[in-house]
Amino acid sequence: MNPTGHLTRVAQPDDIEAIVATVTSAFFDDPLWGPAFPDRQNRAAQASAFWRLLVTSAQRYPWTFVSGNAESAAIWLPPGGIELTEAEANGFDGFLAGIVGREGADAILAIVDKFEHARPTEPHFYLSLFATHDDHRGKGLGMGLLRENLARIDALGGSAYLESSNPANNDRYASVGFAPRDQIVQASGHVITTMWRPAQ
Repeated sequence: MNPTGHLTRVAQPDDIEAIVATVTSAFFDDPLWGPAFPDRQNRAAQASAFWRLLVTSAQRYPWTFVSGNAESAAIWLPPGGIELTEAEANGFDGFLAGIVGREGADAILAIVDKFEHARPTEPHFYLSLFATHDDHRGKGLGMGLLRENLARIDALGGSAYLESSNPANNDRYASVGFAPRDQIVQASGHVITTMWRPAQ
């Protein structure tokens, strides 16, 4: 149970579509991921295909958490975890090209490559995706979910890492113990702040 009184639970396979809808809504106008799908008219459909791959692949780890009806979702990779299986990674280029074309695929691959190179080598729990649906923002669901997740990680003596693609969120992450670690500058000039939370 998170502080808002909403149930926090491990996501199940039948939550995938609700999680995808939440992530698609939350990142639609994100300063990094919005422009990655520049055709605004088709952005939701294109982005949801991208998010669905990540959300579905992460189900192999028991570290995707949602509020009661997946209004908020947090997808973590445990220490040593990777976002895509070998087969998914091998087909990722073609998958992206099929969604957004060659130029768009190259732009997304460049974003992902910079993220991968910035990831710390020391063991950590990686917050791959964290989102609250637009219809449910301002209710404390997301931060309640994040605090509950961090309590689980603390109980295991783990450190946590994330990339903040929207600077408006940096103070929220700082409020639960994350501190800026580095910056990733994308080809567009957009700056992403990587953040680290040591074991508690």
